[in-house]
Amino acid sequence: MVSADFRSGFVCIVGKPNTGKSTLMNRILEQKISITSPKPQTTRYAIKGIWNDESHQIVFIDTPGYLKPRYEMQRKMLKIWSDALRDVDLIVFMTDMNGFPSEYDLEVLEILKSLKNPQLAVFNKIDLLHDIDKAKLESYLPPSINQVHYISARTAENLPALLESITSYIPYHEPYYEEDQLSDLPMRFFAREVIREGIFHLLEQELPYAAAVLIEKFTELPDRSIIDAVIWLERHSQKVILIGRNGAMLAKIRQYAEQQLSEFMDMPVQVHLWVKINPNWRKKTNSLKELGFD
Repeated sequence: MVSADFRSGFVCIVGKPNTGKSTLMNRILEQKISITSPKPQTTRYAIKGIWNDESHQIVFIDTPGYLKPRYEMQRKMLKIWSDALRDVDLIVFMTDMNGFPSEYDLEVLEILKSLKNPQLAVFNKIDLLHDIDKAKLESYLPPSINQVHYISARTAENLPALLESITSYIPYHEPYYEEDQLSDLPMRFFAREVIREGIFHLLEQELPYAAAVLIEKFTELPDRSIIDAVIWLERHSQKVILIGRNGAMLAKIRQYAEQQLSEFMDMPVQVHLWVKINPNWRKKTNSLKELGFD
């Protein structure tokens, strides 16, 4: 029986790429849900993570960073970003204090200014700055921002105060999901994302952005899970780099994915990888549908 004062709702985290949005959600959930990378535009989908305590259930939505689309996949990502702002109970605008306000920050804030959702501004990475001119930073924020917080998503500094503030905006409502549910996304999705995270961590320059991962088979056995996945690339020269000499780089990606997924699933995971060329997949509607972009 859920008490009458139980609160449940949806919170969307927005901001420019590489500001720590995924790190913040993972830190709040105390579980890695969203993949992270020092490279911008790592997140391609709206990823839901569910946080529960005895009187709250908050569904956090980690969005792709706001961007100006240059090809079809980025247009799909921008639509995901825009759709995520609809009907949420709270919007958390997140930015990196170092370099704020960028042109992107100001564009996102201009969009938020026209929305009626309650909004918080979160300045991240206070652990890296000693002198903070809060008045100057806050002078760029529109009137739509209800409260301002200064945190470190990496160290969790000031996170309890932020979480307390977030819960105050959540309406009274029964929970939308089961108490032990961490996300509404299937395990196949997380397997795909972890493999893609390995590519981002282990490879440089533009190659990670030209890579997509499809899970062709996900076999769950009593003592282990076996995952067969295909990595799409756009050019043969990228395939040579990703596989590496004698398959060394592909083996590193496989090992990274197996370690991360084994920890996440709390059981041994075997990953089998194949690499295929799909020229210009980022611009093809059919290919994007296969990847889950509507």
